[in-house]
Amino acid sequence: VSWPLPEAGAAADELHSSSTEEALPALLEEAGGLWKQSYPASAYREDAALGSGPAARPAPGGHPAPARGLARHNSRGFVATRAGRGQIQGMPYGNCLLLSDGPINNSTGIPFFYVTPKDNTVTDLLKNPMASLTLPEVDGNFCRKNVIDPEDPRCARLTLMGQMVAVPPEEVEFAKQAVFSRHPVVRKWPRSYEWFFMKMNIEHIWLQNW
Repeated sequence: VSWPLPEAGAAADELHSSSTEEALPALLEEAGGLWKQSYPASAYREDAALGSGPAARPAPGGHPAPARGLARHNSRGFVATRAGRGQIQGMPYGNCLLLSDGPINNSTGIPFFYVTPKDNTVTDLLKNPMASLTLPEVDGNFCRKNVIDPEDPRCARLTLMGQMVAVPPEEVEFAKQAVFSRHPVVRKWPRSYEWFFMKMNIEHIWLQNW
């Protein structure tokens, strides 16, 4: 569940200082949000958010560490393009794609994709290569073990923006290793779909990491 943060002041202090199972849901409801009793208040305590015990995040290393971690551990992401076809031409268009930033032992931070020109997203990219790629922390253990919803600000989120380009011939072998090692099933996808490899040349990075 997600909810709007209360305004600064006594109400906010009361919300963040509460640690009882009974009081916290009531405060959240008063703040205008939704609450499920199956989410224990302990999951929202500061010590759980900071990470202690088996569900903890790795030691902080500034902004690059969590960003690279999200790029490494996400096996799929949400790609947003500008539609270049039909009645939705010019409108925002989103799609989920499989990705890999390298083989298991060689993470690069650069997302690689195995795509087909029959995909609407690829059709858009061939007309306008600019896109954004959003990678949530949903694939990691921190949010799941601490019972924190992926939309909660404490679950990190990374958005990469840049140009999606076809992988040049000299990089195709690496792209194969990157994608096929993470997604072996794609080897069996019908060849008639004219699959090829794309990657994102990253120009901007937006990281939400509370």
